[in-house]
Amino acid sequence: MELGIGIGWRPEIADAVEALPGIDWVEAVAENLCTDHLPDSLVRLRARGVTVVPHGVSLGLGGADRPDPARLADLAARAVLLGTPLVTEHIAFVRAGGPRTASPRLEAGHLLPVPRTWEALDVLCENVRIAQDSLPVPLALENIAALIPWPGEELTEGQFLAELVERTGVRLLIDVANLHTNHVNRGEDPAKALDEMPVEAIAYVHVAGGIEKDGVWHDTHAHRVTRPVLDVLAELRARIAPPGVLLERDDDFPPAEELAGELTAVRATLEAAGKARSRSTSETEASGHGDVAPAASPVRSADDTTTAATGTRATETGVAVDGARDRVAVAQTALLSALVAGTPAPEGFDHRRLGVQSRALAAKRADVVAKVAPELPGILGDGYRDAFLSYARTRPMSAGYRRDALDFAEQLLIAGRPADDIARRRLTHWWQDRAAARPPRRTTRLVRAARAAIGGR
Repeated sequence: MELGIGIGWRPEIADAVEALPGIDWVEAVAENLCTDHLPDSLVRLRARGVTVVPHGVSLGLGGADRPDPARLADLAARAVLLGTPLVTEHIAFVRAGGPRTASPRLEAGHLLPVPRTWEALDVLCENVRIAQDSLPVPLALENIAALIPWPGEELTEGQFLAELVERTGVRLLIDVANLHTNHVNRGEDPAKALDEMPVEAIAYVHVAGGIEKDGVWHDTHAHRVTRPVLDVLAELRARIAPPGVLLERDDDFPPAEELAGELTAVRATLEAAGKARSRSTSETEASGHGDVAPAASPVRSADDTTTAATGTRATETGVAVDGARDRVAVAQTALLSALVAGTPAPEGFDHRRLGVQSRALAAKRADVVAKVAPELPGILGDGYRDAFLSYARTRPMSAGYRRDALDFAEQLLIAGRPADDIARRRLTHWWQDRAAARPPRRTTRLVRAARAAIGGR
């Protein structure tokens, strides 16, 4: 399906997205949508014929456990509600621990890289097939940005994606900004990755901004798209005309004119690369050298058996995959625990990069909690961020961000904070209201607001 040029829909820029010219489709974070009704802005866009694609962030298909049926059902419901032609998710793990490791469940609150090993691929492929069977429309998966590489990886990114597509038939959502991120952070060549992956399986493409700091590229989605990212987009367009290209922006939203300017840059990049490809193809055909050598297949170890008919490893069945799940679970839990709970770094990881990733995860938690519970920064003022980061160093996230906000407030109150009596009362009422089975009545809220205004109890 041809999608065209799109932009990520976010509530903060809903009006701007509706007014932007030349928008063929939008993508909305699936978990931010209710399963029974849509925001008015998306209703209006759909009425204009604009396609809306739900983009999931919480399935954790690269994790050791099988996908949660409830999460799959929610994603399927959003697909039906939107009448979308496909849904998308990530090649990542987002949680670890639990029964397989006899350890507490840990949530990353972020997309973390899957080790590019045969065992991790076995687990991922089974999870993808489970998801495909549960969804009413095709699934496409996105490559993610990574600050840290896993030690002992057996496949390149392109090889890993090629094997995934071969085994499952899943479509790809290629984020060219993430290819650039992995180039800076892991020394991986985007052109090589594009050469090795099946570009004909691409459903659409993401383009996003980031920033480099101390030699590390941070995929922020809060900065302008840079020239190197557009160069990777041109590399992709030199190989194939992608069915869709989408601009992502998740924070620090600029004026509508700046978003329009970035979309113009994306269109210009695609047009220029397309013309260059046409000229190159014509010249190649004229010279009689039109055949292209196929990309190299990934090298398998000596004890790795593969069926000739399907290319699927013989170990990818029942008990063998369960064994792989257990080993992947141990590895992912050790890494996530080091990142969010301060346990020792697993062997083979770069300690400096783990520190950068750990601080980035804590900072993201603070930012998201401030959005989910904006009353907390209002109550705590300038002390909110330092207080939350101090809390995050010793309290890993075990559920979602709303639970995290409640736990943070509870820990502050247990410690007798904040020091200001009025602020502490406000925080107490906030916590009580949200931890209770039922919200307070309107009269109670009005009385509290009046007391707070005059400094009373």
